[in-house]
Amino acid sequence: MRLFAALLPPAAPVDELAHAVEKLKTLPGAETLRWTRRESWHFTLAFMSEVEDGTVPELSERLSRAAKRTAPFPLSLHGGGHFGDRALWAGAKGDVEALRILAGRADAAAHKSGITMEEHRHFRPHLTLARGREQQDLRPYVEDLAGFEGGEWTVTELTLVRSNLPRSGVPGERPRYEVVGRWPLGGAG
Repeated sequence: MRLFAALLPPAAPVDELAHAVEKLKTLPGAETLRWTRRESWHFTLAFMSEVEDGTVPELSERLSRAAKRTAPFPLSLHGGGHFGDRALWAGAKGDVEALRILAGRADAAAHKSGITMEEHRHFRPHLTLARGREQQDLRPYVEDLAGFEGGEWTVTELTLVRSNLPRSGVPGERPRYEVVGRWPLGGAG
């Protein structure tokens, strides 16, 4: 199964971001982007790709320990950016260093569970909003997002999510995400 460790923002910040995204969708060329659905918005902390079912219990135990070692921290959705001409994203503000540490711990939990990870990349907190089908200048969207400042919340849990890839072959079909496990951060709950 395809798994990733994630931080799922709560409803209020998602609502704020959804309002900003609706404005982005009115910009020229927005109809050519594939916009992600708000119910799939998340910060990927560690992408594990294919994981054997038998590995999930050990991975879950290690993710639980990683969560317990991390104190709750403040975060908000803020601004945005792009990866080349292919992905538009919202960024994070607040204790981004704590988010990086949590991502590193989730990555280490996967490695220690024997999961072969993709090549290591520098963690850049981002929540993907849209993907381009072809070369497209995403700077106008980033400029519009520059002033976006969402309300702060306290991150209190680490989540393991399964990505169910589309199988129908229907154009535009997207992956479905389902939560496999949740663990409170140290001092939470």
